[in-house]
Amino acid sequence: MKNMSSLLFLAAISLHFVAALSESCDKPSAVFAFGDCYLDSGNNNQFITICRSDHKPYGLNLPGNVASGRPTDGELTADILISGLGIKKQLPAYLDPGLTDEDLLTGATFAFSCSGLDDLTARQASVPCLTKQFEYFKKAVERMQRKVGEKAAAQVLHDALFFVSGGTHDMLNNFYMLPSKKLVSLPHFLSLMLGNVERIHSMGGMRIGVMGMPPIGCIPVDVTSNSIGVKRACVSQHNSDAQDYNSQLKALTQSLQVSLSGTKIVYVDIYTPMMDIINNPKKFGMEKTIEGCCGTGLVEMGPLCNQHSNVCKNPSKYVFWDAVHPSKATNMLLAKYIKHKALPDLLS
Repeated sequence: MKNMSSLLFLAAISLHFVAALSESCDKPSAVFAFGDCYLDSGNNNQFITICRSDHKPYGLNLPGNVASGRPTDGELTADILISGLGIKKQLPAYLDPGLTDEDLLTGATFAFSCSGLDDLTARQASVPCLTKQFEYFKKAVERMQRKVGEKAAAQVLHDALFFVSGGTHDMLNNFYMLPSKKLVSLPHFLSLMLGNVERIHSMGGMRIGVMGMPPIGCIPVDVTSNSIGVKRACVSQHNSDAQDYNSQLKALTQSLQVSLSGTKIVYVDIYTPMMDIINNPKKFGMEKTIEGCCGTGLVEMGPLCNQHSNVCKNPSKYVFWDAVHPSKATNMLLAKYIKHKALPDLLS
């Protein structure tokens, strides 16, 4: 009964979110996404990497329990947003073999789990970097041009929403693993992110959501690697690093919008809502905040979270699905926050 109540609560949030979003915002033509795990709906399926999620129990709460490659138990935040906007039910992966030219006209994601702002981060995980993601996007634009003509394709891009994420794996697998880079990494990452925004603009994007970092220090695997004994707590210094990056990113995006006349460039805050959930779990129907639902919840992701792993009875009670990635329940709450805080500025 308790589990059923949680599911009904999430369903109510989802229905309210979709209705409110459809009423309050002008509908964009498409959504295109670049970056990392927060926006990857299955591109990694085509690569030999430890950062794949196309196996059970991933997708446990997707229709048909399909392990699509999304690194969570259900939909991504981007899926929920694009559905709420009435564009289509989910944001497809560009490398999905079934993706058609018609599908591209309403958007796709070019993001790869474990990728990052720094090419080194992507190379360490054997996944494409953002430079490669933009090469894929260029090919996608050419496909759209062949389908509907250059003018119509340009209009799709002009009216589309673009999202770019990055930084999580740069911090976990680069910044903290290579201490010598700490003196230059944050400014370096910021410069790379702004370069990505400028590239999107140069390719026709006019409405760009720039996602900040989550609370890095509360990601279960980071908590585990920095815990002594059985006592677990968010790593305050790592959260401070994320906040420092985010505050600078927000200021820089505001400056960039001024220089790129006519463009909507909006900082998308995911740190604040995630910390609110972690600090006040009961308010959101949550119970477990710094451990994942899959396996022990301490280190498992990718191949370590598999069909033989123990899975919690109710993922909606967990902030994280595995030791790195948010659960569907968290993604729904993030989508609701973004809908109120970022989308109005992007769509005004």
